[in-house]
Amino acid sequence: MEKCIKKIGIIGAMDSEISVLRSIMKENGSLKQTEAGNCTFNEGVINGVSAVVVKSGVGKVNAALCAQRLILQFGVDAVINTGIAGAMGGNLCIFDMAVSTDAVYHDMDAVEFGYKPTEIPQMKVSAFPADERLIKAAKSAFEKTNKSGERKIVAGRVATGDQFVAEKAVKNHIKEICSPVCVEMEGAAIAHTCYVNCIPYVILRCISDMADDTVKATYSFNEETAAEESSKAVIEMLAELSCGN
Repeated sequence: MEKCIKKIGIIGAMDSEISVLRSIMKENGSLKQTEAGNCTFNEGVINGVSAVVVKSGVGKVNAALCAQRLILQFGVDAVINTGIAGAMGGNLCIFDMAVSTDAVYHDMDAVEFGYKPTEIPQMKVSAFPADERLIKAAKSAFEKTNKSGERKIVAGRVATGDQFVAEKAVKNHIKEICSPVCVEMEGAAIAHTCYVNCIPYVILRCISDMADDTVKATYSFNEETAAEESSKAVIEMLAELSCGN
């Protein structure tokens, strides 16, 4: 029998990526806020599950620090990274969903020392595997959203780096070295933190742009909607993970 998830951490980099989740806690009267590590941790209940929702800030270091605090200070049993991403593979289109099978750093480059692109020197693991139960819950949750008939969800690798990808040449390079389904700026750092702490995780992202030369024309227009769609999928996902199921 699978271990019940009693408390889950949910990380978004930006306010738009967590505002819906925080609002649910406020509306049902369960919201408790704690300031720690330059972040506001929002504790409460969503779909019958105890959750801690937090905006980490953009980038790998912010995400890792936030995930570590969720684990050590708030005692979460699992972590979901929600938000938006740029499409890389899997024929993903705007507002489709990507769920991680694993996550890597596309900007880790130690090839001059004999390592492969994305390989972390002196670590046994450089591609951090996501939790199968959480992947299954994400897929099942998406099928219950009102977008499942017109959009799709694709499982695959998530590539992370401290770089907003907005050029076709950069996109093609990332695809060549690690074949991800999407690219973003926090997921692998959260995955890395969860891995070393033996905590299950998954990344669930809605596509906001194509990570190419069209980004300037589409990203700002799609950000709010994509972030909201990702949050809706997380809400359904929590129902799937409720200990009552």
